Amino acid sequence: MASLAVAAVSARMLAESAAQAGFETVALDLFGDRDTRSASAEWWPIGEPGGLHIDAELSLQALHRVARRGDAIGWVPGSGFEALPDLLEQGARVLPLLGTPAASVRRVRDPATFFGFLDAVQVAHPAVRAAPPADVDGWLLKSAAGTGGWHIRHASLQAGAAVPAQHYFQRHALGVPMSATFIANGRDACVLGFNALIVRSVIGRPFVYCGAIGPVPLTAPAAAQLTRAVQLLAVEFSLLGACSLDFMLDGDEVSLLEVNPRPSASMACYAKHLPQGVLAAHVRACLQAELPHARPLDVAGRPVHGHHIVFARHRLVLDDAASARLAERAHCHDLPFGAATFAAGDPVCSVSATADSADGVGTQLSQRREAVLNTWERR
Repeated sequence: MASLAVAAVSARMLAESAAQAGFETVALDLFGDRDTRSASAEWWPIGEPGGLHIDAELSLQALHRVARRGDAIGWVPGSGFEALPDLLEQGARVLPLLGTPAASVRRVRDPATFFGFLDAVQVAHPAVRAAPPADVDGWLLKSAAGTGGWHIRHASLQAGAAVPAQHYFQRHALGVPMSATFIANGRDACVLGFNALIVRSVIGRPFVYCGAIGPVPLTAPAAAQLTRAVQLLAVEFSLLGACSLDFMLDGDEVSLLEVNPRPSASMACYAKHLPQGVLAAHVRACLQAELPHARPLDVAGRPVHGHHIVFARHRLVLDDAASARLAERAHCHDLPFGAATFAAGDPVCSVSATADSADGVGTQLSQRREAVLNTWERR
């Protein structure tokens, strides 16, 4: 059996998808959650959980360990690596990188290059600028190296204050936050489906990614705009494997925000929609340039799946018994491995749900999230 390394801030979904594809999996992440380890032959830490920051030295050490196994076909970078193209480059010299190459990640994550291309091909996006606007009302300040929405805040101006490095201003767009999950081979792309994103305020950060629900139907005009945009972006930026495109949807109007040039959390919504799962399709796209046959507009009769990250409301201490009880809940994932302590705003676990409609999934997720939080707060 060939082995595959998957690496991310949290690698649980990647590890489970790799196992579904039949790989012996080596997981590299910050948490070492119970279900991540269960889906993997090995787990190695690549950073401290509290910082949500991938450590380059630890990552390279772990990749060298995987390379010494001698049976690994490569490694798949996930969340967090889009901000670390230098590490992608270094890691690719240790073990074949199965995903969008570092040079392409740099280009697609550069605001001037990305939004300049959208302007050239006449794809709508919110207004962006490098310098502060005269009036910051209605503008956001974002980091090109950010992930998970933690970096996004309402713009404000202080006399003499410099704009932080890698930051830019973006007009706050109308509509609801959405994403498109797709597989690309550098020359074309196949959209698997569209997702409603759950974005909430967490410990004062107003736009934190908390989950996704998909696939959800879009109007034909909106779906056509997005499919065209995905295909253009895949070619221009040589995107490889599973990726996602974030956008705002206002009726039939679509406004693009950014590309995540790596497997995103929304891949969980399509685990049962492809033979052997999403990561198998990711690997085939990277190695054989093969794209899956999928019809993103045909969502009738397809189950809708969703997940919601559960963040601690305040400092929380779980002993071994509490962690074990949490693991007994079938809809709970990203489970702490034994006793753990969490600060307010730390991700503790996630909950999932499947139903016939997005509304049904949303209701279940809210109920399950509250049930988990209430259980802890009664202790």
